[in-house]
This record gives sequence, C-alpha cells and structure tokens, in this order.
Amino acid sequence: MTDNDRLRRADRLIWALIGFTAAPVVAACAGGSFHLEWASFGLVGTASVLLYAAGRFYSARKEERLASALLCTAQFALFPALAAPLSYVAASALLPLWDQSFASWDRDLGLDWMGWLDIMNNHPALHEIFAAAYSSFLPQAAVVILVLGLAGHLLHLRLYILSFILAALITIAVSALMPAQGVWGYFHLTTSNYPNITPVTQQLHLKIFDGLRDGTFRELVARGAEGIITFPSLHTAGGWLFIFAMWPVRYLRWIFLLLNLVMIGATPVDGGHYFSDIIAGTATAVVCWIAAGRVVYGSREETVRIENSPSIEPDMTPDSTLFPAAESKPRALA
Repeated sequence: MTDNDRLRRADRLIWALIGFTAAPVVAACAGGSFHLEWASFGLVGTASVLLYAAGRFYSARKEERLASALLCTAQFALFPALAAPLSYVAASALLPLWDQSFASWDRDLGLDWMGWLDIMNNHPALHEIFAAAYSSFLPQAAVVILVLGLAGHLLHLRLYILSFILAALITIAVSALMPAQGVWGYFHLTTSNYPNITPVTQQLHLKIFDGLRDGTFRELVARGAEGIITFPSLHTAGGWLFIFAMWPVRYLRWIFLLLNLVMIGATPVDGGHYFSDIIAGTATAVVCWIAAGRVVYGSREETVRIENSPSIEPDMTPDSTLFPAAESKPRALA
C-alpha cells in the first residue's frame, strides 16, 4: 500500500467519524427535546467548507503539503463543533454522579487536590504561567496541524487527527457512564479558597451541566460551548497527543513537551479536574495514539517495513524513533 493509499484511507475514516459524531446530535434534535442554535454553526460550517474546497484545489495541483494542512484544518474545525453538542447530549443521560469515587481515588493515591490549589494560590505568578498554558489548547491544535502539514509529515498528521477524534469520543462516552460535576461543585469552593488567583474555568460549566441533567437546558451550540467532561480529562489527553504529534519536528518537540507538561499540571486547578481524571486522560491518549497508528500505518510488520524503506533518510537519529509510527523526515507521496 502506498502513502497515497494510506492518506486516502485515513481521510475517509476521519470524515466517517465526523459523520458518526453528527448522527446522535441530529437524532437528539429530531426525536428529543434538544434543539440546535443554528447561528452558532454558521461560521464553523462556512469555514470548514471553504477550507475543504481550498484543500481539494491544492490537492488537484499536487501541492500535497498545503492541501493536507487545509483539509485537516477543516476536519479539526468541524469535529469539535459536533463533539461539543454530543457531550451535552451525553450529559443528559442523568446517571449517578461519580464525584465521591473520584475524590476517594485521589485520596487513596495520596494526591491532595486542595494542597495543589494552595500551592497555586500561594504562588500567583506561577499560576499565571500554568493558566496561560492551560488556555493554549486550541492555538496548539491549530499550530500542530499547520506545522505537520507544511513540514510534510502527512501521515503523521492524520495519525494526530484520528487519535484526537478517538480520544474525544471515548471521553464523551465515558463521561456519559461516569458523570461528575467536578471539583468546584463537589468541594463547594468559593473565591475565599483561592483569593490570590483566578482559575480559568471555575464554575462556568456547572449551570449548563446541571441544566442538562434536570432538563432545563437543551440548547446545542458549536461556538461558545462549555467543556463539561470531567472524567477522563480531554485536556490531558490532548496535551499528550500534542507532544506525540510534534515529536518528529526536531526544533519544536522540546517546546511542546514543556508547554504541555505545564498544561497538564494546570488541568486540576484551571480545568477543575480530579487527579484521577488526569490519569485516565493520560491512559486514553496512549491507547488512542497506538490504535490510530495501527489504522493509519497498518500492522506492526507493515509499520516496520515503512520505517526501513529507502524513502527514509539513513541518518535518522535515535530520538526520532520514540514513537514508531512517526515519519522521521518528510517524505514525498508515492
């Protein structure tokens, strides 16, 4: 199978998963009490169509790097616009809350959430760095796509997109079965608990989360949706996926490693997550990266054959093989 074949197969699967994400959202509106705020989808939908059209144009011109950057940006713009409403629908399942279990797991592991909050509160300058890292999630997602596409890591780019979609769908599914309001609601925190800092999320999501559970909130939006998933932490999963994705880019890998370790460290306080959410998010990222790698590159034997093919430069450095599925250098399409 050529690289072109692998790219087409990965793109077909990504678009299929985007359609799979949209289906239950449409069903919840057509046969349930939810309704779409169409205006919130207008900009995202228009941007996605224009990016897709531009990507197809440059693909026809055989400018595959630019085409991939545009097409994958279209995919990444459209998927969250559908995944956020899906997470709202999932939260309406009204299953018992798991906050007590998550807090208990943290204590059993010797992880002190209030102690971590006190550290951030006592070092407000340090917290500003953590909060900025936490808020870098969406800009990082865009940068990763553009860098991988323009640098020619085209299969690796699809691996990143596919693994992120899988991680998001898994976190939505698990959050429906194991819902939680998060630390701000469970611990009944107020600004008196953190007078020196302003965490990013705090209680922003609680009104929506509670409204989804009691039936008083039924608006599905693309823009302006609040993150309501507690377990596993998608922010944590995304942070690890950013690290994995950027590892082949020699001059950026260490920047993304440091930035995302800080972002993951910020997730308990600035994202309102239990430490168990972070652990589960890490496991989700690893599983999805491995699974997506098998899909994009094929079997283990096929992956090894690709890595040892003449199309890869012989001066591959040892650290570039940290993640076997990643291309060590940009390769032209077959």
